[in-house]
Amino acid sequence: MDLIAQRNAPIFEAMQELRKRRVVPFDVPGHKRGRGNPELLEFLGEKCVGIDVNSMKMLDNLGHPISVIHDSEVLMADAFGAKSAFLMVNGTTSAVQTMVLSVIKEGDEILLPRNVHKSVINALVLCGGIPVYVPVDVNSRIGIATGMKVSEVKRVMDAHPNAKAIFVNNPTYYGIASNLREIVRLGHERGMKVLVDEAHGTHLYFGDQLPISGMAAGADLAAISMHKSGGSLTQSSVLLAGENMAPEYIRQIINLSQTTSASYLLMVSLDISRRNLALHGQESFQKVSNMAEYARSEINDIGGYYAYGRELIDGDSVYDFDVTKLSIYTQDIGLTGIEVYDLLRDEYDIQIEFGDLGNILAYISIGDRIRDIERLVGALEDIKRLYENEKKELYCGDFITPELVLNPKQAFYSEKVQLPLKEAIGKVAGEIVMCYPPGIPILTPGELVTEEIVEYIEYSREKGCDLQGTMDSECREICVIK
Repeated sequence: MDLIAQRNAPIFEAMQELRKRRVVPFDVPGHKRGRGNPELLEFLGEKCVGIDVNSMKMLDNLGHPISVIHDSEVLMADAFGAKSAFLMVNGTTSAVQTMVLSVIKEGDEILLPRNVHKSVINALVLCGGIPVYVPVDVNSRIGIATGMKVSEVKRVMDAHPNAKAIFVNNPTYYGIASNLREIVRLGHERGMKVLVDEAHGTHLYFGDQLPISGMAAGADLAAISMHKSGGSLTQSSVLLAGENMAPEYIRQIINLSQTTSASYLLMVSLDISRRNLALHGQESFQKVSNMAEYARSEINDIGGYYAYGRELIDGDSVYDFDVTKLSIYTQDIGLTGIEVYDLLRDEYDIQIEFGDLGNILAYISIGDRIRDIERLVGALEDIKRLYENEKKELYCGDFITPELVLNPKQAFYSEKVQLPLKEAIGKVAGEIVMCYPPGIPILTPGELVTEEIVEYIEYSREKGCDLQGTMDSECREICVIK
């Protein structure tokens, strides 16, 4: 990394220069630096609204960057150890879909674990690709999916020699990492592209004692949520590409769906955040790791909770663990993660990332402080004292792998009928069902609806999960193929 060059922030510097000029705007956006919308101006402030501008010569154009955006992307690639990088303003969903659409066409197979984000399945709906699932184990104590075993990856690769790509979570929402370097080697050995979802892995590029990053492992494409752990604004992300990808073609794929009215607020936040990470990332994420490990120790000392960490590593299905992820199993105090999530928010004014049936995740990053960690620990101790129930075995079926009958595109665009869940048993789903967050599908278009899946959906609703994806907003009915 060129640390001298990394001190620059081309988009940020161009925006500063724009502020010095008395440019009279006869272009969009129509609020004209906020003058046309005083309430918005008062709420966000003149500095913010004043740089919500349209593309112009001095600011470059995200769809075809040739100056400051181009320079910013070059610096981004250098900071992350990639051949090329692309600023993404439609979120990491757009970056993930670009990865899939760049390498998968109608009828192509892609290998992937079942616990992928919905954006992957939606990309297959768009391109007509066929998902081939690599089985993953479930940790029976805490009820979460682990990573992909190398032996399973090799078995599925050998069974599907014509597959074009393999998709890897690095890490999962809960912090689990697979043996990415070996998966990359196996994939490349067979001519497959390796796509890595690093929505929760920005810090892997700047931290010691953390799982290997996608680019360091030799992956072909990696989607980075800079806004999650990297400090940029919500919806701003980065797509990284390795040596064997054509950046011009990737740009064409991005431009199929990404907005032509890119937000300079988002782009300048990526520019500044990249500079901050390049210059201070190692130090910052060491502090994040230390805070998370401190919290893990304090929470485990409470008793009842299990804040898991590197002890899960077995060198296989859990090849490594991201210690910045403060994932906590709650069922031993007789409460689901969703119940603890709600209590923290409603009774203690603490907003954590998510709660599922068995776990909660508190996202620790560069903006956290030790006193915030202590407040969280104190609240969890209080919840145990006030709300602990008799421990019971709670249903855990997050990673049921349904039978795929049709590819997602065929199923999604087929003639469908909407039926109550129980009447849909035995039929083929025509839409997606998921709990959000984390956005991992329970059922995807083309999969067989079974009694077990319906029971799990009903149980999830009963426990307070936010079920999404179906035309029926309450997910009491589902569209199935006629």
